[in-house]
Amino acid sequence: MTQLALITGASRGLGSALAEALAPTHHIIAVARTTGALEELDDRIKAAGGSATLAPMDITVPEAMATLCRGIHDRWGKLDLWAHTAIHAAPLTPANFTAAKDWQKSLAVNATATSVLIPYIAPLLGQEGQAVFFDDTRAGEKFFGTYGATKAAQMALARSWQAETVKTGPKVQILVPKAMPTGLRGRFFPGEDRAALTPVRDEAARLLPQILGTGG
Repeated sequence: MTQLALITGASRGLGSALAEALAPTHHIIAVARTTGALEELDDRIKAAGGSATLAPMDITVPEAMATLCRGIHDRWGKLDLWAHTAIHAAPLTPANFTAAKDWQKSLAVNATATSVLIPYIAPLLGQEGQAVFFDDTRAGEKFFGTYGATKAAQMALARSWQAETVKTGPKVQILVPKAMPTGLRGRFFPGEDRAALTPVRDEAARLLPQILGTGG
């Protein structure tokens, strides 16, 4: 039976690279808001001999995520893998200048959507599937208050789920990617020498054995 991988945040960055890296062994269900970027991803996956289902949806809309998960259930009955790479990078700012709109959007994408997705997706993963989250250790650094706090909330949910499912499944992994020249990092460090960063596809290739359980 075909292995199925759901990638939330699949249109660019690590999500897109992971989708391509997983495509030789999985049918990819790619979720993101940007239709054009999803179509470009689909073209690359098909050109390499893989297959994908595109879901141009906003993860912050619970009704859309319910429809997505019901569609997965009705068509395939299960998921083997969920990689959650969707993230919002609010502008860096001192904590005492936190903008309400930036806080609300960061909270919606980084934390609230995760709290909705976990109970929706868990039944699809069952005992044998796995979920993968990607940590960022910048919480508490200066100017990272909004991003750091909401990302930390996401990771707290992931770690609790990880601890709760050790004996029952699904397997929950938390990985820490290397610094990559992504759009998210570019918003944080616009003047950085990007040549010194790890290319996104190289990082996806490094993480793949851990995700698939084939690493040493």
